[in-house]
Amino acid sequence: MFNLTTIKIKEGMTQQEIDEFTTQALKEMDLQEKVQLMSGRDFLKILIKDRGIGKSVFPAGGVERLGIPPLLFTDGPRGVVIPGSTCFPVSMARGASWDANLEKEVGEVIGKEVRAHGGNLYGGVCINLLRHPAWGRAQETYGEDPYHLGELGSALMRGVQKHNVMATIKHFAANSIEYSRFKVNVKMNERTLREVYLPHFKRCVEDGCATVMSAYNKVNGTYCGHNSHLLRNILKQDWQFEGFVHSDWMDGLYDTIAGIEGGLDVEMPRAKCYGKKLIKAVEGGKVPMDLIDDSVRRIINTILQFTTRADPQQYSKEVVGSKDHIKLARKVAEKSMVLLKNSNDLLPLDPNEVSKLAVIGELADLKNTGDHGSSNVHQEDIITPLSGITNLIGDKIEIVYNMGTDIEEVKKVAQNVDAVVVIVGYTYRDEGEYIRQFIRKVGDRESLELKEHDKDLILALSEQNEKIIVVLVGGSAIIMEQWIDKVKGILMAWYSGMEGGSAIANILFGKVNPSGKLPFTIPKKESDLPFFKAHIDEIEYGYYHGYTLMDKNGITPRFPFGFGLSYTQFKYDNLTLKSLEEKIIASIDVTNTGKKEGEEIVQLYVGFENSNIERPKKLLKGFHKVLLTPNQTQRVSIEISKKDLAWYNPETKRWEIEDINYSIYMGNSSKEEDLVSTQIKL
Repeated sequence: MFNLTTIKIKEGMTQQEIDEFTTQALKEMDLQEKVQLMSGRDFLKILIKDRGIGKSVFPAGGVERLGIPPLLFTDGPRGVVIPGSTCFPVSMARGASWDANLEKEVGEVIGKEVRAHGGNLYGGVCINLLRHPAWGRAQETYGEDPYHLGELGSALMRGVQKHNVMATIKHFAANSIEYSRFKVNVKMNERTLREVYLPHFKRCVEDGCATVMSAYNKVNGTYCGHNSHLLRNILKQDWQFEGFVHSDWMDGLYDTIAGIEGGLDVEMPRAKCYGKKLIKAVEGGKVPMDLIDDSVRRIINTILQFTTRADPQQYSKEVVGSKDHIKLARKVAEKSMVLLKNSNDLLPLDPNEVSKLAVIGELADLKNTGDHGSSNVHQEDIITPLSGITNLIGDKIEIVYNMGTDIEEVKKVAQNVDAVVVIVGYTYRDEGEYIRQFIRKVGDRESLELKEHDKDLILALSEQNEKIIVVLVGGSAIIMEQWIDKVKGILMAWYSGMEGGSAIANILFGKVNPSGKLPFTIPKKESDLPFFKAHIDEIEYGYYHGYTLMDKNGITPRFPFGFGLSYTQFKYDNLTLKSLEEKIIASIDVTNTGKKEGEEIVQLYVGFENSNIERPKKLLKGFHKVLLTPNQTQRVSIEISKKDLAWYNPETKRWEIEDINYSIYMGNSSKEEDLVSTQIKL
């Protein structure tokens, strides 16, 4: 017979030893200790000590008597929020890199810095689908497509967990309206839920994520923290998730019994509904002990898997914000930026042809890394766009900086320079997290266009100088119809992290060839998008959004999903398919037909035009980044798992693969003219 005097927590425990310890611990723990494991603690004490959120880790659970370590939580996703951490570009920017290997590197840096700060639980893998670009926290996720989200989210999660940090994927599920997130009921049918809003979560679960954070909102009438269909039926039963689920932080749980019955294992950051209330419910016979034991087993098992595993390295404070990590932040920013327009090859700028450059805009010299809510990385060493440009070429050409507040004044400036870089967009005051407890006014974006002053500024400058380059700062799509035809260059720079200014300069002057691609669709008008309202009690999410909605309605967007220019050109031909038992291998020749070395993101879409049921015209099912020198051709192969061609049949409650002809598209955006296609029958 085992007991806890013979089963010790130690480094290098096998899964069998962890299971044995957990089983015996459940026998020896009293109810108070079990519920303690299920609750956050010391929140208000730390809040007062730190004079704010995010300056140190927050503990939950732990049983000192038995040696069970506590959960030590910190947030993200653009880096560890604790002061001094490396500040990466926001997730939406990193989604534009379409580079899962690079995102795994970001995850590894974050994992190292979490450990150096004393944490073991990271809540920064945000994979909510971007249904509408007005969503205030759009910047915290990767884009509008479930497959793309799953690839990038899984990569970040695996990088973090390599360093024995439990990664949380969030917010489960359908969380994409900010102002109403604490109350809104998101209605959708089962097909839409399974095929559109959950595949990316499933991908991360299959790849071994440790924990899941429930969302604030309701799905089909039930709060996500109480939602047994989401947490028990789908996550724990269908997907066989073995980790634990914890609540979001402010009012993520409303009812003690509904929470535990629904499948919520840990209430964070304090015991508001669990704690004494949960003990009372168990003692009163309202909650069966087996539900408590299931949660406790999950918590102990998960934390021991990560805290007893041998570390790949030491985690001293010196790794936080180190030179290597900052260098990676710059690389990520460079690979994330999307060149949207480059008429007459205005870019890259040539210092030999530009003797005087105007840099215009209030954002040009502002430390602007994104939202100031729970994702804010407290880092002061920020390279602004003006600093980046000055550092790169300030000794070669004259730089004239003007904030652009007086349009008549900047018109005179524009008349006397060789080119103008105008930096416009948003800050944390325009879009971000809405936290009602702290009376934060920000939330969902009120407009998808630039501010009126910014539009007037661009138009006025374009009248004075033909060489206008607009650098856009923001977290998602910006409609630009009023001014797009008046400028020759547009670069989507995002909230680009602590090294963003250096990355902007390197791209504008050709030190780096841009390779980013849009992770969402930019429409010509907002009416082309799904219905969105920030202040709303109930909303229905349909089966289509983004590029699938554009395809369905025959609408041409301003810029399609997956679009991005380079300083070179690429050609696609010779698409062939090979069908194996469980997968299809699609191969195509990609040639760099230009004069510069460049990276291309090869995208693969599967078409369902021949379906016997209603399905999207096509869906992204693969992508691959390739580096090519001028005139180089490389054959790129992408595998498609046949099970990923299935649709969810709500009548049979099964995933089914149709016996039809499928179209296979490969190219450099979702636009049909940019794709080479052929068909295959399974």
